[in-house]
Amino acid sequence: MDAEGQGNHLKAYGITYWTLEKQLKVKWLLNYKGGSFLLPDSEEIQKECQIRGVTFEVVSNSKAEEILEMIASPSQNMEAVVLEKAPKIAVYTPKGLQPWDDAVTMVLTYAEIPYETIYDEEVLNDALLLYDWLHLHHEDFTGQYGKFYRAYRSASWYIQEKKNAEALATSLGYSKVSEEKLAVAKKIREYVIGGGFMFAMCSATDSFDIALSADGVDICEPMFDGDGSDAGYQNKIDYSKTFAFKDYLLETSPNVYEFSSIDMTRKRRIPKTTDYFSLMEFSAKWDPIPAMLNQNHTALVKGFMGQTTSFTREEIKSNVLVLGENKTNGEAKYIHGIKGKGFFTFYGGHDPEDYTHKVGDPKTELDLHPTSPGYRLILNNVLFPAAKKKKQKT
Repeated sequence: MDAEGQGNHLKAYGITYWTLEKQLKVKWLLNYKGGSFLLPDSEEIQKECQIRGVTFEVVSNSKAEEILEMIASPSQNMEAVVLEKAPKIAVYTPKGLQPWDDAVTMVLTYAEIPYETIYDEEVLNDALLLYDWLHLHHEDFTGQYGKFYRAYRSASWYIQEKKNAEALATSLGYSKVSEEKLAVAKKIREYVIGGGFMFAMCSATDSFDIALSADGVDICEPMFDGDGSDAGYQNKIDYSKTFAFKDYLLETSPNVYEFSSIDMTRKRRIPKTTDYFSLMEFSAKWDPIPAMLNQNHTALVKGFMGQTTSFTREEIKSNVLVLGENKTNGEAKYIHGIKGKGFFTFYGGHDPEDYTHKVGDPKTELDLHPTSPGYRLILNNVLFPAAKKKKQKT
C-alpha cells in the first residue's frame, strides 16, 4: 500500500473487506509499506485482486513471519492489527440522493464495499443497533436547511427539499424540522455512546454538535421554522453536550452561508496550489487507533473545500485528537474522539478530489483517482471497526 507499489489503493480496501466477509482474518500492517494488508493466500483472492486491478505480492510463510517479527521489534514504529469481521455499514442519507451529495457513498461503491442507506425514520426506530459503522450525509441537524436560504431560496430543489423535510417531520410526530433533527441527533449520540462508530464529513460535523448544544433552544429564524428565535440564544448554548467542539459563536444571520465560528472556510487565506494538510504520526504500538486512521502512502494530503472545510483549533475540546492539520492556518482538518463506548471521526470538506465542489457539478470519477490519499482516510475509518481494539494511550 505504498506510493510506488500499489496501483489502486482504494479498491485494495474493497479486497480486504471482501476477504473479511468470507470469515477470513486479515492483518493490517500499520506503517509497513504504506499500511499494507496481509491476507491469507488463495487462488480465489489472487484472482479477485487481478479482476479489480489491485496490486499484490505473494510471500511465503517464512517471509511473512520475518515481516511480522520485524514489525514486532520495539525499534520499529509498526504494528500488526488483526481485522476479524466485516463491519456492517449504514449511510445516513435522504431519499433521492444527488450525484454531488456524498464522497463516502462514491468511494464505497468504487471500492465495492456494501452499505445500506437509512434516514430519520429508521434512526428514530432504533435501526442503528443493526450497524457497526454510520456515516452522516452532508446534513444540517439544526433545521436551517444547510443555510442555503440566501442563494437558493427560489430554486426548485431547495423549495422541494424544505417541503419534504417538513412533511417527514410531521409524519414522525414533530411540529418543526429542527425538533425532529435534534431527536435524530440524540439517537445517533446514544448509538455512539453504546459502542457504535460514527464518521461525519462537511456540514454534518459542526451542525451535529450545534444541534446537541442547542437542545431546548430555538436558534432558527422565521424563514426556517415559521417563528422567531429565542432572544439571546448564544448565551443558552450548552457546550457540555457536544462531541468535539466548544466555545463557538453561532452565525445568527440567515443570509450567511455558515453555521458558526467552528468552520474555517471564511477565515482561510490559502491558495489552492499550497493547500495541503499534514497527517500526524502516532505510535503504532501504543496508539494503534489513530495510527490506523492515518494509514497512507503520504503524510501530506491535498486540501479541499466544503460548507465546513476545516475546524478552528481553539474550539476543539482537549480530549479530541487532531489527526490532520494545516498548522500555518491554525486549522484542524481531521479529528477523532471517544464517546462512551464508541468512537467518532470528523473530516472537514466535501470531496477529497474536487477542490471547490458546487451544487450541480458532475460527480467525481474515482477511476481517475485510484490512489487518492484523501479518499484513503475515509476507507481507513470504514475498516477500523473490524479491528481488535486495544486501549488508546494518548
